[in-house]
Amino acid sequence: MSEFNQNNAKLVIGDLPQKWGWLLALGLVFIILGTIGLGLSVAMTVVTILFFGVLLLIGGVVQIFEAFKHKGWKSILGHVLIAAIYLLAGIMLITEPVVGSMALTALLAAAFIITGLFRIFMGFQLKGYGLGWGWLVFAGVISLALGVMIFFQWPESALWFIGLMIAIEMIFHGWAYVMLALAVKSLK
Repeated sequence: MSEFNQNNAKLVIGDLPQKWGWLLALGLVFIILGTIGLGLSVAMTVVTILFFGVLLLIGGVVQIFEAFKHKGWKSILGHVLIAAIYLLAGIMLITEPVVGSMALTALLAAAFIITGLFRIFMGFQLKGYGLGWGWLVFAGVISLALGVMIFFQWPESALWFIGLMIAIEMIFHGWAYVMLALAVKSLK
């Protein structure tokens, strides 16, 4: 890397090259936690759904207080209805986390299928222009395949899918930090 680019990089990353070990350690922690999460995907799914339920309850309570805080506002009814939806969804997720995970998993499977189909369509639109259309089609096929696999294993997939995705995200997040730490180490 040229001296100019190194100086510009240091403006963005600050003193990270001197403290790269901390970022490396954080990356390793995420990799370890994600790997543990792979074995506990059902528990991670339930905990995640419970957490979402608590967030929805908090949001609903705050929304109700906000609705009645402003005198003369014509949207109070809309505010209260939104709050009621948040509260009902939060209560459902907390009292029936498995049902909540089933609904969320079905929604995610549908989103993967629809997203995959759109990516495949967009990729074939770009086919004649040499703009990397194959990668877009490939990504679409992967999304479509994941959505179909989740859908055909539903409702059983609802027990493990969300926890598995969180565990995988943590592992990739950790590897990104590890690789960044090793890259900035050379900028000391």
